[in-house]
Amino acid sequence: MKPLFHLTPKSANAKTGPIPVSTSSAVTCPDACGFKRTAAGVAGCYADGGPLGMHWRAVTEGRRGVDWSAFLLQVRAIAAGALWRHNQAGDLPGDNDTLDAAALRQLVDANAGRRGFTYTHKPMHTAAARAAVRNANARGFTVNLSADTLAQADTLSDLQIGPVVVVMPSDATSNTTTPAGRRVIVCPATQRDDVTCATCTACANAHRDVIIGFPAHGASAKRATAVTQGRRVIVIKRAS
Repeated sequence: MKPLFHLTPKSANAKTGPIPVSTSSAVTCPDACGFKRTAAGVAGCYADGGPLGMHWRAVTEGRRGVDWSAFLLQVRAIAAGALWRHNQAGDLPGDNDTLDAAALRQLVDANAGRRGFTYTHKPMHTAAARAAVRNANARGFTVNLSADTLAQADTLSDLQIGPVVVVMPSDATSNTTTPAGRRVIVCPATQRDDVTCATCTACANAHRDVIIGFPAHGASAKRATAVTQGRRVIVIKRAS
């Protein structure tokens, strides 16, 4: 089944704020992500549970959403200058660990004049992937490189192709530093009710000099916290 994509014109998520948000089929999620659901169980992805999880499954199973070409038209229809988030669930175009550089360029083109931002766990092992992400950030579509640990945040920062975010333990409330001494600022929307993505906009800034940390949250927060500490947790499904 080909992946589908869904654009919600106005998010109802209290932390995101009333901005457009998209969702991509789960096939776009890379194995490189420590929080990815596996055949054995759930590793800790926040998007697997609740209303978002149900919506994401509908997109993944082909019951909701449009193909890539139609999605690009929807992106072009977003108001000029508007802030929007690509992928409240899902990752950049391309199956699993593969980044479809050509499709990403198409998305960057469609975003022209708008303030799109997103996050990716796609591994940056190839020159083509790194160039595609660097180009996106240079052209106004902010791609945040997502780290599972503070040490990995340093590794991604060293690439110098885009801003970096990192998942932190669920009880994290204080700013910190990476092993290399880089500053990590806890996402203010996770700490204050009067801050949202719509009012903060830090993740849309491709040129910021700090790493943004997101405390693990959702139904799998405990398992996600284990991943941030370097331990990938798999929940084994037992026969009833």
